[in-house]
Amino acid sequence: MAEQERMVEAILFASAEPVSLRELSARMPHGSDPAEAIVYLRKRYEGRGVNVCRIGDAWAMRTAPDLGFLMQRETVETRKLSRAAIETLAIIAYHQPVTRAEIEEIRGVSVSRGTVDQLLEMEWIRFGRRKMTPGRPVTFVVTEGFLDHFGLENARDLPGLKELRAAGLLENRPPPGSLPIAGDAEDDEEESTEGQSELFED
Repeated sequence: MAEQERMVEAILFASAEPVSLRELSARMPHGSDPAEAIVYLRKRYEGRGVNVCRIGDAWAMRTAPDLGFLMQRETVETRKLSRAAIETLAIIAYHQPVTRAEIEEIRGVSVSRGTVDQLLEMEWIRFGRRKMTPGRPVTFVVTEGFLDHFGLENARDLPGLKELRAAGLLENRPPPGSLPIAGDAEDDEEESTEGQSELFED
């Protein structure tokens, strides 16, 4: 049994993924009992820096929970968004739920699949409800990850035109034909959202 413990220990230590009893049995000599070996191995690792843990129907060697902080390493990953991605993200944030066609209408150019895929991969946008219009197009909305990244409680906390102009990010006059940004015309908000729910599929 001591030799079987060593075998199980070696397999679990070398494996990046959890290993099932069936896999252990297939690797070990005929007649071995990996289940019993694991019982002894778990006792041997009790209180140590590494534990033998059950993960679903498999087993793995993992850092003791109380020492997890030693394994943490914080890194800052800089990912630059293209201008198209920034514009698309802004439109989704201010006009959500919004369809691809509506994004293209606001931007005045087509939206590439790569731009949307990048935002989906970053988990800053997600698919929303389908719009109850011909073709039932899917809509896009921002995620909690987006709100968390920018320190927002919800999308209503996004800066309005007044704040953006005060920060020098916009000219005093909006360009001709531009759509108003949410939060700038609070009086129109209730009117614009009234009956909106019936346009979307739950």
